[in-house]
Amino acid sequence: MDLSLEYFLGQLAANPLLILAVALTLGVILVNGWTDAPNAIATCVVTRCMSARAAILMAAVFNFLGVLIMSMINATVAETITKMVDFGSDSHEAIVALSAALFAIVVWATLAWFFGIPTSESHALIAGLTGGAIALHGGLEGINGSEWVKVLYGLVISVVLGFSLGWLVCKVVVLLFRRADRQKTERIFRAAQIFGAACMSFMHGAQDGQKFMGVILLSLFLANGQNTGISVQMPVWLMLLCSVVMGLGTSIGGKKIIKSVGMDMVRLEKYQGFSADIAASLALLFSSVFGIPVSTTHAKTTAIMGVGAVKRLSAINFSVVKEMGLTWILTFPGCGLIGFLMTKLFMWIF
Repeated sequence: MDLSLEYFLGQLAANPLLILAVALTLGVILVNGWTDAPNAIATCVVTRCMSARAAILMAAVFNFLGVLIMSMINATVAETITKMVDFGSDSHEAIVALSAALFAIVVWATLAWFFGIPTSESHALIAGLTGGAIALHGGLEGINGSEWVKVLYGLVISVVLGFSLGWLVCKVVVLLFRRADRQKTERIFRAAQIFGAACMSFMHGAQDGQKFMGVILLSLFLANGQNTGISVQMPVWLMLLCSVVMGLGTSIGGKKIIKSVGMDMVRLEKYQGFSADIAASLALLFSSVFGIPVSTTHAKTTAIMGVGAVKRLSAINFSVVKEMGLTWILTFPGCGLIGFLMTKLFMWIF
């Protein structure tokens, strides 16, 4: 399939519904920028290693590099998204259902942002697409179970790896620097945490950037009535588009999530912020290499919990953790239901 920018623009001009689907996808990416992407730089900002503006710019650059490099190494995460659901052979109905699912994700994520809770855009995306496919088929025959089960693996992996690696990395750092001069280590960890935030931004692009590229490719496949199971080479223009829109979203609304993740949940010192970033990056790297779509929010927040647990469990603000956990639990049925209802509504309108 031709994935050049010229071909893509030509398809947009010929198909108004494709314009709607792509616009909504970009809307989801924008919302991801202000709800998910700030997780990558939250610890770096709240420990005053970087200003919010500089951190956001760095995040945008490394998000793009993550999308670019990981797509060349292993684009399985993007392919999983395109293969997860079957919207049928009718291109008109399929693109309407996809648009409805994307609209549901924007609604869900905006509500979560309004209340300052870093919801998982990855799970909202999967839930919305699943709800749309169920509404279109009137049952579960539109769900590819072998691909969907990877999401369940990712849910467990991101939580277990995030927390355990957060605890382990922080414990190792404490042991290595237990006799070091405090003032000298402050300077060391200031630079180290900037490096850690860059790693997190890179891995955020590798995971979430691929997911959203997969959605845009899915919309192109559906608009042309083509097989969504084929493997393709991701075009650079698509990587750049996703990265720019994500960076714009972070600059618009990222500070609210940075406060929730980096300040309300655990009070972090620089060495702890560095430990959390490295731990979450390692968890995301493992998942990306093996093509498992996981939540960057899960990986980062559980890594922060693991870091906080090194001192004592009471260092973690469990009221904030409870709010986040409740949001994660509600995302699948909540966003899935909205996706289902929006698909029924869009099918009636269009």
